[in-house]
Amino acid sequence: MTDKPQGVRKLLHIGCGPKTQANTHPTFHDPKQWAETRLDIDPNAKPDIVASMTDMSMVESEQFDAIFSSHNLEHLYPHDVPTALAEFKRVLKPTGFALIIVPDLQRVGELIAADKLEDPAYMSPSGPICPVDMLYGFRKSLAAGNLFMAHKMGFTRKTIAQYFLRAGFAAVRAQRDGFDLFALGYCDKPETEAAPQSQVRLRESLPV
Repeated sequence: MTDKPQGVRKLLHIGCGPKTQANTHPTFHDPKQWAETRLDIDPNAKPDIVASMTDMSMVESEQFDAIFSSHNLEHLYPHDVPTALAEFKRVLKPTGFALIIVPDLQRVGELIAADKLEDPAYMSPSGPICPVDMLYGFRKSLAAGNLFMAHKMGFTRKTIAQYFLRAGFAAVRAQRDGFDLFALGYCDKPETEAAPQSQVRLRESLPV
């Protein structure tokens, strides 16, 4: 990794997928403020680092100001989630934060209870998304052989916050928005509401 200009903060984008601005939260879109390093388990995404989020041993500790990971934790088995979040915290600076987005199983459960398991819930750039896709993984990708897309875990607002705190994060904000859960974990509690990590807007829609 190369040194970044002074004043530019370092972002580790975990489970980055193809390199497009749409895959990154709007908080990190300004290149004058954020320098992105892309990490993915799938080499076809052409990331800067090919690695699993449960083993980022090639990444030095306390290197990044922020982590962003959208719709990735649900691809882990339950026993691997604490390992991944511990790795997230390890590579963050003491003042860093992690912004994570996962499907909201409470919202998915409401549609399943209404017998809408395979009814389209919303339209994504990849096509219609149904509750069964949010529960088990996007069927179109799985059928094409991309088994990285399988879902093995799910979260509610309560449980995602608990996982962050158990991993050693000092504080966490979690919000529900549509079919998504937004969780923002702080390595250290912000001293004021004006602290940079306090200004992150959680409720920003992203493509799945």
